[in-house]
Amino acid sequence: MRQFLVYCLALVAVLATAVVPASATTAVPHIHKNSTVPVYSYANAIRESVWVQTPLDNDHDGVPDKVAVDVVRPRAGNVRVPVIMTASPYNSRVGRGNEREFKEYDAAGTISKQPLFYDNYFVPRGYAVVAVDLAGTGRSTGCTDTDGPEDTLGAKAVIDWLNGRAKATYADGSLVAATGWTNGRVGMIGKSADGTLANEVAATGVDGLKTVVPIAATSSGYDYARRNGVVVGPGANEFLFNMVTSRPAEACARALQELNTGSDDATGNYNAFWAERDLRPLTSKVRASVFLVHGLNDGNVMTNHFAQWWAGLKVPRKLWLSRAGHLDPFDFRRAEWVNTLHRWFDFYLQGLHNGIDRQPPVTVETSPGRWTDQPAWPAPGSHQVQVRLGSGDGTAGTLGGRSGKGEKTWVDNPDLFEDAATADPNDAIAGRVAFLSAPLTRHLRISGTPSVTLRVQVNRPTTELTARLVDYGTTTRVNTIYPNEGIRTLGTESCWGASTGADDACYLDTVQDVVTSDSGILSRGWQDAAHRVSLRFRVPLLPGRWYTITVPMQATDQTVGAGHVLGLTLQQSDFEYTTPATTGATVRLDLRGSYLTLPVVGSARLPQPGTTPPQVKSAATASAPRAVPARTP
Repeated sequence: MRQFLVYCLALVAVLATAVVPASATTAVPHIHKNSTVPVYSYANAIRESVWVQTPLDNDHDGVPDKVAVDVVRPRAGNVRVPVIMTASPYNSRVGRGNEREFKEYDAAGTISKQPLFYDNYFVPRGYAVVAVDLAGTGRSTGCTDTDGPEDTLGAKAVIDWLNGRAKATYADGSLVAATGWTNGRVGMIGKSADGTLANEVAATGVDGLKTVVPIAATSSGYDYARRNGVVVGPGANEFLFNMVTSRPAEACARALQELNTGSDDATGNYNAFWAERDLRPLTSKVRASVFLVHGLNDGNVMTNHFAQWWAGLKVPRKLWLSRAGHLDPFDFRRAEWVNTLHRWFDFYLQGLHNGIDRQPPVTVETSPGRWTDQPAWPAPGSHQVQVRLGSGDGTAGTLGGRSGKGEKTWVDNPDLFEDAATADPNDAIAGRVAFLSAPLTRHLRISGTPSVTLRVQVNRPTTELTARLVDYGTTTRVNTIYPNEGIRTLGTESCWGASTGADDACYLDTVQDVVTSDSGILSRGWQDAAHRVSLRFRVPLLPGRWYTITVPMQATDQTVGAGHVLGLTLQQSDFEYTTPATTGATVRLDLRGSYLTLPVVGSARLPQPGTTPPQVKSAATASAPRAVPARTP
């Protein structure tokens, strides 16, 4: 019954977003055989810059803040066109895309170049492309508040203006309306912070937003700045603020202070500040269709962001999962991406029945360069399996088999980095314990979100607990070492759309960067032990008392090959992905109450461990870590 109700809700959402294409009633030059085609001149497109009034005044100057909106739209006569919209803090600083493009203006202050290919490709096909500077960035007033209400409501105000519900002016102060040239149907797209904005605006349920395409986007500000209570980087919000702001320091001093106070780095607690930036409880408000894209090796915006957002959505949705890191699909699957995005926008914004809604909703890169369609994610047949931890006969413990007896003990080693922590598990390494399966007798696909439950005693009030799931076995893997994230940029170019002297549609080609390596990280997880009861408050541990603590790991969809060995490593402080308050704790692990939970597809099981520990090779992993991350465009 529940599945039937979900199906009905999805059907209602499709009908609500469906429109009768203009070609059904009038001749529209840009529509041919259920596809938009390039018939309008890009060089002769209308280019204009306007400022949309927002409902907030967070620079406290007594005047409502205004966001700068740069429009490129076709000269389409009396045909009102839909809008593809990006909202970004990166247009004037940092830059966007693999080639770090910025907005550019002519001598009169009118937009002459938008970053990325969207306007070059879609304007000739009967779309307007609108690029928004978030508050406090570019030519906007106000102050950015890093995914807070100012950012969200500023972008939402632009959709309201496109639908005649908000006020906008030209630079000279004269009023300007959009309803004469647009039908008010808007799709938002963006990577990283830009994609997060798309999620945030969708969560307001604003009328007129018909689809969003969030790429490598967050769904919780807390989970971006924390790893289950462990602070990722102190002062991260101030860092992000300074990275993008274009306002004088004195104009936004109060807004910056509010960011620093609200984030509460001292405790890592979840509070009202973070609740404002938590989208997951708001999925029921989303009315737009959603096309999610995420890299399974994204070490910047972790995979739990897409997984938990995806799980809560009740609208038409589509998902691409790649083996890349923090990348736009334009840079790892360009031709297929442009074609799919074109069809997606044609369906949801132009109302063209091109069949994309009837295709499998999920596409996963199951091995480097190999993409597989499937009807759902996690993969059909995925179910949770408990894998017991055993003591083993060597340095490493065992995965699989009966529950082990006894304990493992280790002392925090703050200098232990990932390459060393995942090196040969049969070696004794200070600050790490490891567990190995027997060599697999057949492929094991893991699709979903793993976790590891640990029964521990800690001799300090808290400590970080870090877990890594490792595939030990030689194979070809995508090389996601930062900053290339899984690609190599070539010296050749390909063009995607029309060009002008100021804004060309040509971009450097890329190829997937692959290596043969002896091991690869499948998933990582972190937990502040004192946040085990509730993320809202830290509850100190009592030395000498046993606690059962579950460390959630990052969602994944990868296959461990036959003959490979599945490994689990445990440590405490991890200074590559977090900034923990190191306590020097000693952890005692009770094996009888500890286990790994794996989302396994089908009937595959780990083989019974033998009496002799399996021998594995492990050099540097292909998915290498980086310094504490900050979102990049």
